[in-house]
Amino acid sequence: MKLRELAHSRTGDKGNISVISVIAWKPEDYPRLKAQVTADVVAKYFQGVVHGAVKRYEIPGIHALNFVMEDALGGGVTRSLAIDAHGKCLSYALLELELPDWEG
Repeated sequence: MKLRELAHSRTGDKGNISVISVIAWKPEDYPRLKAQVTADVVAKYFQGVVHGAVKRYEIPGIHALNFVMEDALGGGVTRSLAIDAHGKCLSYALLELELPDWEG
């Protein structure tokens, strides 16, 4: 199952830091997101794109996870040669993450 089937996302950036929020479509899917979409999983998924630390923050009130990814935008919006210097497509890429089966 793809992450996009359980959640949607929003992205923001500041300098060379990209922030992706993953928000469960249904509150009952939040425990699965917490268990399966870890900082380590996201860091491995973006290996080669994100060169710094990936930190995860939980926002249970809105059934969301917030990932702060350092050194993720090729130097930042004004320095990067990337087509998507803001990193908006990173959230769409993350939603393609294949999740393992869940026994929850």
